[in-house]
Amino acid sequence: MLKTVILIGGPQKGTRFRPLSFEVPKPLFPVAGVPMLQHHIEACAKVPNMKEILLIGFYQPNEELNRFLANVQQDFKISVRYLQEYAALGTGGGIYHFRDQILSGGPEAFFIMNADVCSEFPLSEMLDFQKKHGDTHSFVILGTTANRKQSMNYGCIVENQQSNEVLHYVEKPSTFVSDIINCGIYLFTPEIFRHIGAVFQKNQQDMLLEEQTNGWQRVEVIRLEQDIFTSLAGQGKLFVYKTDRFWSQIKSAGSAIYASRLYLNQYHKTHPERLARNEEGGVKIIGNVYIHPTANIDPSAVLGPNVSIGTGVTIGAGVRVRESIILHGATLQDHSCVLNSIVGWDSTIGRWARVEGTPSDPNPNDPYAKIDSETLFTDGKLTPSITILGCNVNIPSEVIILNSIVLPHKDLNRSFKNQIIL
Repeated sequence: MLKTVILIGGPQKGTRFRPLSFEVPKPLFPVAGVPMLQHHIEACAKVPNMKEILLIGFYQPNEELNRFLANVQQDFKISVRYLQEYAALGTGGGIYHFRDQILSGGPEAFFIMNADVCSEFPLSEMLDFQKKHGDTHSFVILGTTANRKQSMNYGCIVENQQSNEVLHYVEKPSTFVSDIINCGIYLFTPEIFRHIGAVFQKNQQDMLLEEQTNGWQRVEVIRLEQDIFTSLAGQGKLFVYKTDRFWSQIKSAGSAIYASRLYLNQYHKTHPERLARNEEGGVKIIGNVYIHPTANIDPSAVLGPNVSIGTGVTIGAGVRVRESIILHGATLQDHSCVLNSIVGWDSTIGRWARVEGTPSDPNPNDPYAKIDSETLFTDGKLTPSITILGCNVNIPSEVIILNSIVLPHKDLNRSFKNQIIL
């Protein structure tokens, strides 16, 4: 029997995702028409013998999370539970804290996934790889190839090329170590808790020596990457399964549009019914587009490529939308134009208005390029990136909003460019 643990973080995390994470916990933000986490759960539900999925994080249980849990359990007929940490315990501390829940029922192995990655999730392949490599107690990291410069923004893995054993692991090195990076998806056996327990004991002893005030938290905070993988490397227990399929992080709002493109592309194989088609007398669709059945769209609109339209969205005559996510209840009035943008819940864009951002895509000419985790400012100026409208923003007619971030509940009265509108 197998289980999966998805680490979903908490409200203090995902700050680069603001203002979108004000309204909905980041793991529930819709990417390609469904909540980010649903892609993970869908992949897990396809693995034979998967009995339970546990979400671990420090969000307060809220209505949205509960509704999501109820829906996915119903749709995928699998137990999905949320376990709330009392504080941020790190990637290893959270699973160690809830080890009894993870081990109940006696799973032979379990997957650990970070919520903020988008991937094809080659889980069955990782299981086969584990069976082929070494004993049943070996651990597997999913890795992929990045270019030399970008690899230093991730955990870097040096492998034995014959056996795929991890010889050396460094989290975000300051100089080049390896172009194989950690994808944040792991396959562990219950044996991992012995190694995490050893770090826990060591932390406890260190704390007793230091007599730290407020030290209780230091003991429980354990990071899988720095504390566990670094010491396991080279011991014949840790292996890397390299995938050449798509993978990306979803750190900033800009990366959500890129992730949406990757998932929409995958729908050709996995969910062709989710992709909109051109029909006689209907909306013109270019490329991959997801439209929620409740959206009301004028047939003279042109959508795509890479567009997802949420529930109850209204799109008027002659509207053009490209490379964008339109969230539920938004209204795009006649002849407005939305490019490389995320339009927030219940926002309105006036007639003939133009909302445009700058795409932050990886270099298309480099097969190993990843999306850069862009900083908000460079040299004191706002970095041009996608335009984000928070929830309930009103854009008047005939204005241009360019490369800007608009916080929720704003009524704008003129054009803006390269600004954060507080």
